[in-house]
Amino acid sequence: MDRYVVAGNPVEHSQSPFIHAMFAQATGHDLSYGRLLCPIDAFAATVQRFAAEGGRGCNVTVPFKFEAFGLAARHSERAALAQAANTLRFDADGWYADNTDGAGLVRDIERHAGRPLAGVRMLMIGAGGAAAGALGPLIEARPAELVLVNRTPEKAQALLDRHRGLAAAHGVSVAAAPLTDAGQAYDIVVNASASSMGGQASPVGAQVLRPGALVLDMMYGPAARDFIAWADAHGAVGRDGLGMLVEQAAEAFWVWRGVRPDAAPVLAALQERLRRPGP
Repeated sequence: MDRYVVAGNPVEHSQSPFIHAMFAQATGHDLSYGRLLCPIDAFAATVQRFAAEGGRGCNVTVPFKFEAFGLAARHSERAALAQAANTLRFDADGWYADNTDGAGLVRDIERHAGRPLAGVRMLMIGAGGAAAGALGPLIEARPAELVLVNRTPEKAQALLDRHRGLAAAHGVSVAAAPLTDAGQAYDIVVNASASSMGGQASPVGAQVLRPGALVLDMMYGPAARDFIAWADAHGAVGRDGLGMLVEQAAEAFWVWRGVRPDAAPVLAALQERLRRPGP
């Protein structure tokens, strides 16, 4: 049986094993998928040991996405732009790294939330690994304007500079700014920062919201509740990152298995699973 894991720290609450078990059942693929806790100072050694013991690939979560990129001999174009990877495939001729976060985010926004990205004004908060993985596919979806804000604007600018050629090719206006000068009246706002983990309702002011704007936090569950409540209280439509999680997992399954499973029934099952009170 082919073995896969989600590697990270922390990792015990990851929903990825549930998601991939449903994908495997739906597609008739015989595989196992578990969790791999990696010590902060031993990510590479832990993942390399899993591969040596017969593992076929892994998803990578915080805080190892930049480190995972460096372990691979070959990279997808979107991973190369991000300089970060959330998916590793242990090929015999060298590990392959991809980043499926952005594809998952775009599919969730357009398919599950029903919001086309073409021609919209968009704000992304944060310039770390989550934003790096999402930026390229978001640009390829052709919003009219994409503004990236960060506590350190120089970091946002450096990330945008790597994507400037892609933005020009797709006719997308891009700009970087500090959190205190985020602009106003966006159609879609995505929080790719860690602010939700710290209990902060929003790192930007309500002026960034157009009435009815879609406001999505890449976090899900309790971590995203305050940001979603803030959005709803200001006339926007709040959404968490659960749909993105399932869609990026479907993309990773395709990278590993050559089959892209239908994410919609898995998202519905996961939403029901998380609504049920646990022990």
